[in-house]
Amino acid sequence: MFSTADHLFMAQALRLAERGLYTTTPNPRVGCVIVRDNKVVGSGWHQKAGQPHAEIHALDSAGNAASGATAYITLEPCSHHGRTPPCVNALIEAGIVKVIIAMEDPNPIVCGRGRASLEQAGVMVQTGLMRNEAHALNIGFVSRMTRQRPWIRLKIAASLDGKAALNNGVSQWISGAAARQDGHRWRARSCAILTGIGTIRADNPQLTVRHVEAQRQPKKIIIDRHLAISPEARLILNGEGAWVFTSNFQSQEKKALLEQMGVHVIVLPDLKGNVDLAAMMNMLADSGINEILVEAGSGLNGALIAASLVDEIVFYLAPHLLGTEAQGMFKLTELTQIDQKKILDIQDVRMIGSDIRIIARPS
Repeated sequence: MFSTADHLFMAQALRLAERGLYTTTPNPRVGCVIVRDNKVVGSGWHQKAGQPHAEIHALDSAGNAASGATAYITLEPCSHHGRTPPCVNALIEAGIVKVIIAMEDPNPIVCGRGRASLEQAGVMVQTGLMRNEAHALNIGFVSRMTRQRPWIRLKIAASLDGKAALNNGVSQWISGAAARQDGHRWRARSCAILTGIGTIRADNPQLTVRHVEAQRQPKKIIIDRHLAISPEARLILNGEGAWVFTSNFQSQEKKALLEQMGVHVIVLPDLKGNVDLAAMMNMLADSGINEILVEAGSGLNGALIAASLVDEIVFYLAPHLLGTEAQGMFKLTELTQIDQKKILDIQDVRMIGSDIRIIARPS
């Protein structure tokens, strides 16, 4: 169905889409290559929400050479008016005669309609070329559109005996410099970073992207049941407007003070008086959050696992042993039978500096 040349041109479009890995949120990452007579005459990628889509950049670079050409696009082109006009209209008006699409747009406003509009205009359309690669690039966007919640990724640094912190809470630094830099790449692609009040108290982290170049900082989200966070916490003082989810607090004055400092305080209890994690994820999806990176302690990690809200775990295993009394990675209820174990599917294993990075997903 697809030729070797088709694969090469779509691979180029995917590489272009990846250039928007850190910048396009809440929009998907999309690339486009325009080919005529087996030669690339135009290319582009979506760079930032509110700016022209990949197809428009590619058409602009192709100019008149787009007439009679084939467009390779990593995501079905839009057919509706959003912040920008429909891309299908631009493709049709430019004289594109064939469009090869990696994957359908999971957005129900778009899904199938872009293809239908092109076909009604006489454009030949094929879909499915390198679909898995396109899906992986936009895994958070797909999750938000199809499940109404973000893709939730845990990042954990631990010793080889599975310990993520000393018994006194100290955890800096278990992993090496290369692993920490790699972790900042996960931060940079995420729309938000989630942590708990325990981590705030123990480490007073900034949770900013520092070791890789990034044009934006992810939102900071904190689970704080009793609204115990200090107004002096670095996440508060940086002025970026952290979101604090709480459920059972006493001081309205504390809430008012935090809000005056730009913090968004959201009261969202479940039936047990804890923060309703599932409802929180739905709310964050409604706010345009595609990917969340969780950098937390064993309590929040375990709660997310128990609630079946974890999609992926990135482990950095350092060549150390911290001993029996050190803190583990997850606080989970005791198992009484081996078949109650949580099964993970290993996606990738590689060395990052002196550490082993394992990417796994709950089975």
